[in-house]
Order: sequence, then C-alpha cells, then structure tokens
Amino acid sequence: MNLGTPEILLIALVVLLLFGGKKIPELMKGLGKGVKSFKDGVKGLDDDIKEATTIEETKK
Repeated sequence: MNLGTPEILLIALVVLLLFGGKKIPELMKGLGKGVKSFKDGVKGLDDDIKEATTIEETKK
C-alpha cells in the first residue's frame, strides 16, 4: 500500500474538513505528547533491562 502525494493531500483535506483549522493544532499537540510518553516508556524499559543485566553479571 503506497501513499503518493495526491492521496496524502486528499487525506489532509478530509481531516481539515472533519476537524476544522482550530482543532488540528490541538490534535497534533496531543499526538506529540503521546509519542513522547511512549518514547520515555521505552527508554525506561531499556534502562531497566540494562540495570538487570548489570546486576546479574556482578552476581556471577
């Protein structure tokens, strides 16, 4: 499924019509916060895994 320029423009137009110009920045702000929260969660998981690995290596 490849999206070209015409398809992306059509999707953007439909979103603009559905939500209006004032709601789109609010939606993007919420999306950005969600992505940041997800990345922070993944980073925290990586840190926990590294810490657990370090603890197991020191026990050996």
